[in-house]
Amino acid sequence: MNVLLLLASLIHFSTLFYGHCITNNIQLGSETMLSVPAGLYITGVVERAFVLETSQSVPNFRAGLIFEATEDKYVCSLEVFLGNFKVWSSSHSSRFFTSQKCVLSLTRDGDLQLTGHNGVIGWRTATHGQGIERLQLSNTGNLVLVDKFDMIKWQSFHFPTNVMLWGQTLDVGTKLTSLPTNSNSFYSFEIHREKLALYLNSENFKYSYWEFIPTKSQKISFIRLASDGLQLINDDNHKIAQIPSKRLQLLRFLAVENTTGNLGLYYYSTTTTKFETSFQALRNKCDQPNICKDNDICALSKECSSLEIEGFSSNFCGGRRVDMREIRGATSILKDENKKMVNMTRETCAGSCMDDCTCVGALFTSGNSECYLYGEVRGVKEVDDHDEEVSFMVKVLKKGSGLKRWALILIVVSDGLVLFVCLGGLSFYMLRRRR
Repeated sequence: MNVLLLLASLIHFSTLFYGHCITNNIQLGSETMLSVPAGLYITGVVERAFVLETSQSVPNFRAGLIFEATEDKYVCSLEVFLGNFKVWSSSHSSRFFTSQKCVLSLTRDGDLQLTGHNGVIGWRTATHGQGIERLQLSNTGNLVLVDKFDMIKWQSFHFPTNVMLWGQTLDVGTKLTSLPTNSNSFYSFEIHREKLALYLNSENFKYSYWEFIPTKSQKISFIRLASDGLQLINDDNHKIAQIPSKRLQLLRFLAVENTTGNLGLYYYSTTTTKFETSFQALRNKCDQPNICKDNDICALSKECSSLEIEGFSSNFCGGRRVDMREIRGATSILKDENKKMVNMTRETCAGSCMDDCTCVGALFTSGNSECYLYGEVRGVKEVDDHDEEVSFMVKVLKKGSGLKRWALILIVVSDGLVLFVCLGGLSFYMLRRRR
């Protein structure tokens, strides 16, 4: 009964709030609060209080205060939506867990804050004392704090999440990050001087799984999402390359998908009234970095299966005798530039992995004589049988290596005992003869 009463009160609050008029700016001293269930956790509950909205036709931008149930706690955040798609969140990289209440306030001295029970500050812009006049939401989805001269003092575009909006620019060195749930790894889309790249990251590794490199070795200064594609701009402000849209409709945003790590350009379809992709970096299911588990292979049928390699281990250190087992017709979509070696042969590539006890696998490409070493076997996929340019090799324990080692130890110990007994007996015999 208490749960029903609580849900009824939440619905009542939401109905009252959505009936209010929402503007495109908030003045100093404004405050919005959502009541968080006290001492009670409701799985899946999400409450939103939109406080800003642009005047464009649907889908337009809205920004609001959000609390939602996550990991047996309630997360309080400020978020921006394009239609029903979340394009920015204050809790993207660091969550603010709260109880009893979730409050968004623009203080009199110009600091935008999220606070919880007893006024605990969970997130802030730290813009106090900078002459802030108001918070406003632009028609490009940029959440900004401006002074009386309309000079921007803080903006959400400077703190990108996994989304890049139309008209937004990102400089070299910037990255978009996508954080899948229940995983210790994450995806990143990074802008380098010589290329754009997607990476799979964790505490122990960083592997690239997609790249876009401009022709003629031109250097990138920044990128810009235009209506017809993602533009790459050089230091002279000239477009040097573009990832084009495959549709005539205007692009609305770029996003790195949380589940698959795929990079997509999105437009709004008036037919389906949903956002659809006009470009995807990964068109093959087996090119997704986490489609299969560790030590699995993604077959041509797009199904995952275990490699089931006899003698495979996760620890080859300690002087263990090893060998390399080639998996014919297989490659890896993951590459680590720090573990890349050039001008190699298949044999020297295999030997490099065998000599490194932390290496568990190696990829050799005969076309350009490149060798990549891996600290774990993942991202392996099957290729056509006639493709002889690639060779993926897995390190295994040599057959009988453990038996031979223990046999050698037993032989050495037994020989030592026999020698000790013989020498002791001879010494005893000589002493008796002297006496």
